[in-house]
Amino acid sequence: MPSSDADASTRQRVAQSILEEGPSTAAELAGRLGLTAAAIRRHLDGLLQLGHVASREQRVYGARGRGRPAKVFELTDAGRADFYQAYDQLAIAALQALAASAGQQAVTELARSRMAQVEERYRSIRAESIRADREMTPAQALAAALSDEGYVASTKPAVAGEQVCQHHCPVAHVAEQFPQLCEVETETFSRLLGVHVQRLATIAHGDGVCTTHVPHLDQVLLDRTITRRQHDDVSEQAARNNPSTGKGN
Repeated sequence: MPSSDADASTRQRVAQSILEEGPSTAAELAGRLGLTAAAIRRHLDGLLQLGHVASREQRVYGARGRGRPAKVFELTDAGRADFYQAYDQLAIAALQALAASAGQQAVTELARSRMAQVEERYRSIRAESIRADREMTPAQALAAALSDEGYVASTKPAVAGEQVCQHHCPVAHVAEQFPQLCEVETETFSRLLGVHVQRLATIAHGDGVCTTHVPHLDQVLLDRTITRRQHDDVSEQAARNNPSTGKGN
């Protein structure tokens, strides 16, 4: 039936919007998709019945700063399974066999080999943006590279830096059993961006979005300068307290 096909297509758009933007209210979804709130609620009801989304109460703050409870919807594991997650069990079995025959280090090396694709894409995007004189931060280039590999990534401003948000993880179920995948991912981010990044949340651990804090380089340099000065101050104070330090007998 055409109407059923149309409903399924719109439900998929609703799910895709939640995937890309994270937990959302019906009003936010209506605004993004250009649908009425009533239509959105109908499709959300369908997704709830399928077990593809779950709802929870969240306080939303208006212009006057007054919080009011609102229902937000987020994808469940079943909902995420509709997006690129075939062959999970096969991948887990293959990695278990690899770990049994060659050790956990072999799994780590395989994870590094897999991230080489993201690294290559990142360098290409960075080079293209420089040639085109297009303003793009390293974190934004990384998000674009991750999106090309199926991670549906974006960035948002954060205190003294940016956050890279991966709204989907093609290997989330595999990473639950093999944390090396997440560890190598974080290691690769740090190497590519030239700063120490901090992983704040992961889908593999049950969070809604994989979130990584990327400090601005000038903030990193400032922190290093402060640390160096603090170390110098401590050394100077120690020398004053013990004048004989560093002097010959």
